[in-house]
Amino acid sequence: MKNIYTFQITDEAAMRLLAELCALKCWSGCVIALQGELGAGKTTFARAFVRAMLDDPLAEVPSPTFPIVQSYETLRSVVRHFDLYRISSPDELIEIGFEDEIDDTISLIEWPSRAGEFLPDHRVEIQFEECADDPDARVITISAMGEIGIRIGRVAVLFQFLEKAYGGREGLRVSYLQGDASSRAYARVFGGEISGRQTSGTAGSRILMDSPRHPDGPPIRDGKPYSRIAHLAEDIRPFIAISDALRRAGFSAPRCDAVNLEDGVALFEDLGGRVFDSAVASQAPQELLWARAVDVLLALRNGNLPPIAISDAGIAHRLPYYDASAMTIEIELLLDWYLPFSLGNEISVKARAEFVDLWQGLFAKLGTLETTWTLRDFHSPNLIWLPERQGIRSVGVIDFQDAQISHPAYDLVSLLQDARVDVPEAIEVAELARYSASAATCNATFDDEAFRWAYAVLGAQRNTKILGIFARLAKRDLKPQYLQHIPRIWRYLRRNLEHPSLCELKAWYDMHLAADTRQVITPNVITGEHGDGAAT
Repeated sequence: MKNIYTFQITDEAAMRLLAELCALKCWSGCVIALQGELGAGKTTFARAFVRAMLDDPLAEVPSPTFPIVQSYETLRSVVRHFDLYRISSPDELIEIGFEDEIDDTISLIEWPSRAGEFLPDHRVEIQFEECADDPDARVITISAMGEIGIRIGRVAVLFQFLEKAYGGREGLRVSYLQGDASSRAYARVFGGEISGRQTSGTAGSRILMDSPRHPDGPPIRDGKPYSRIAHLAEDIRPFIAISDALRRAGFSAPRCDAVNLEDGVALFEDLGGRVFDSAVASQAPQELLWARAVDVLLALRNGNLPPIAISDAGIAHRLPYYDASAMTIEIELLLDWYLPFSLGNEISVKARAEFVDLWQGLFAKLGTLETTWTLRDFHSPNLIWLPERQGIRSVGVIDFQDAQISHPAYDLVSLLQDARVDVPEAIEVAELARYSASAATCNATFDDEAFRWAYAVLGAQRNTKILGIFARLAKRDLKPQYLQHIPRIWRYLRRNLEHPSLCELKAWYDMHLAADTRQVITPNVITGEHGDGAAT
């Protein structure tokens, strides 16, 4: 069954915006068939699409009429722009290697009917037609099947949302923004004004968040899906409520400028691109950045924020407790994804039961200790350096929709044992000591020994979970780039397991996960075949 969407395009600005939004939703292997008479707008659309992929609105994009194909190297994929107008027979496509060209690229094909049987069945079809009563306007119909058909549906949602939010499309430009490991997608929107809202960022941009309600998936335990057990946000409401609550408490969380709750799309203040991983290399010493981030966590600890976050518009969200059920389903990701992925076989029922039992005692003790707001993904990709702001506001925070009530050591270990950036052990030791000293100054009942125990346990839990998540991203979601972080995660995990109270848990890991399973895995993520486990 095809998903079909129709757009009324009245000017070139609208055509460009539609092309940029389509570019957000395409990936390698997508074939886009552009159909319409001469002058209908196919080349205009293709040029805007290529410029969006290149992230250069002024890039030279010549017509491929005479060379038949033009190729463009972009950060996300190679883009091939075909013009088959001069093709008299589909057999001529063999000479230019047409079938091979479209397998691992994004292909834009003008005059696609001339490709005959070489045109794949699973493609996006875009029909351009002139309007009878307005020669400058176009009716564009986009249809597609499968996953890309669903994605094109989001193009329609975003197109209508931006037009309404900005009161038109003139001057808007949409640029792809690398997202996180979730189903959410992001883009930067340049230009345009929203009534009563000042733009932010050095280029006057905003962040477009595309966060449709995520299906729960099948029940896996006690009649509940994974997202419900792990207390993950399933729509955009928690982000908005938590963001406004953090801003009112003095933190630099992004302001929401426009939102459609039902469709799960919003425009937020752009805090800029100086995320901690890139800022480390170019703009500030790592010691300073991580110290400022620890200051944020100390302020969060002392802020006594209520368990219900309320947005400025009255959207209420009760933060769930990060309970034993949530922590258990997460550590089991190691058993369900990492072990089969690295070893090629399932773990025994007995070993699995031993693993879970060892953790249950630790989770029970954690449940008796202090709790506070825990942002849950407080690490470098979600922290933004804002040196023009003072104090804790110099650190922008994002990606907190899964915030829960938990022990404050969780966010601290997330920061000091960053999954994607090497944090020297000296920085970790110094900042852990500074955090403890400050907490003790503010609270006479603070127990340093109990806090460091919780730090080790939650560090072991988090890194165990991440091993499973990164294996799942590589195997299920075809994102092998996450595997490069595996050795770092193991270094942190070994450090946590050295805590004297975790000796039995450490023995389990040593027995079932030998040293050669703790390197970067190099599997064929398509077939599931495994490499030799060597580091790369």
